[in-house]
Order: sequence, then C-alpha cells, then structure tokens
Amino acid sequence: MIKGATILLILSALAAIATHVWHPSAPVWYLAQLEAGVNEVTMEDIQTRWRNDVLWIDARTQERYDQGHVPGALLLNEFNRDNALFENLEKLQTAGKPIVIYCDGQKCEASHKMREYLSESAGLPDVWVLTGGWPAWEQNAVN
Repeated sequence: MIKGATILLILSALAAIATHVWHPSAPVWYLAQLEAGVNEVTMEDIQTRWRNDVLWIDARTQERYDQGHVPGALLLNEFNRDNALFENLEKLQTAGKPIVIYCDGQKCEASHKMREYLSESAGLPDVWVLTGGWPAWEQNAVN
C-alpha cells in the first residue's frame, strides 16, 4: 500500500512539473527573477521613481477585485471598460500621477490590454503595467 502511494505521489509530482513547464499560462515560481518589459514597471520602480504616488487600476474580474485589491484601485477590466472609463475618465485625466495597471500575474495579458485601451481610447500618456501583477504587489505589501 505504501509502495502504491509513493508511486502515485511521484507520478503526481511529475505531472505537476510537466504542466508548469509546458502550460502557456503557468504561474511564475520566483517573482524575484522578473524584469520589467516594455511599458512595465516593478514595485521597486514605483517606490523609488514615484514614491508610491500612482493611480492604481485593477484589470482583474469583479470577483477577484472583491477578494482583495490595492487600496484605492479602480476596477477597469475588459468586461466593464467602456462604462468604467466613462465613469472614471475625469479622475484618470486629472490625477496628475502615473497610472499603473495590474492583473493576476506575469502571464496575465489583461493589464497590457487595458494599458493599450487607455492609451488609445482615452489618450492617457503615462500608463504602465505592474511587472508580476497582483502577486508582486501582495509580496511587497507583506515585506
């Protein structure tokens, strides 16, 4: 019985590793290895460059937003973007600070899509994506 359980455990671990390696949306295991890409900023950039004085936009679903979000973050995602943009356009245009968008993680494209939408539709020039998304913010809030 123990031998069967051990074999099952090993096979499960191998399947998990294989899924992580080959799955297109696999989560990143080590946030410390992430580097900012084009139009992205890290939490360190936000702290040193803007002293945390940014306007946050959460590009996740309403459910994920309700489970937890950056204090003061606006919910603006692909499901509510037109209405939310209309409701928050004045705030976005007059904030006088950089706008940083986050979603569920490094492999999440929602924040990049929202950045593109805000830059093109609203003409907002200073819009960035948080490298590592919500997990990066959470990790920074804990440290």
